Amino acid sequence: QVQLRESGPGLVKPSQTLALTCTVSGGSITTNGYYWSWIRQPPGKGPEWIAYISYSGTTAYSPSLKSRTSISRDTDKNQVSLELSSVIPEDTAVYYCAPYVVLGTTKRYDYWGQGTQVTVSS
Repeated sequence: QVQLRESGPGLVKPSQTLALTCTVSGGSITTNGYYWSWIRQPPGKGPEWIAYISYSGTTAYSPSLKSRTSISRDTDKNQVSLELSSVIPEDTAVYYCAPYVVLGTTKRYDYWGQGTQVTVSS
């Protein structure tokens, strides 16, 4: 059973860089076919996909966040990390780590972490 645990600072000040880590257990982030995504859900809004890093290390970003976002991985620690720079209050959200596989034209998210609350405030 794959388990995901997101961790982060909780509270970040505007203009700072947010750093989040997803620690994966019960499976490997290099398992063929998986795309390890970060997704966020602001209060009262729907989920927003941020970025992924694939099993082979390729990356992709949401166009709206690409200029401020960096996703990376540590295969030795089995972790996926996200950095979001120059944060603003609108970045306040619960951030989730979740891998998906592609089935035809569909993405199937097999596992979800509990999420980590991030609040951007001075």
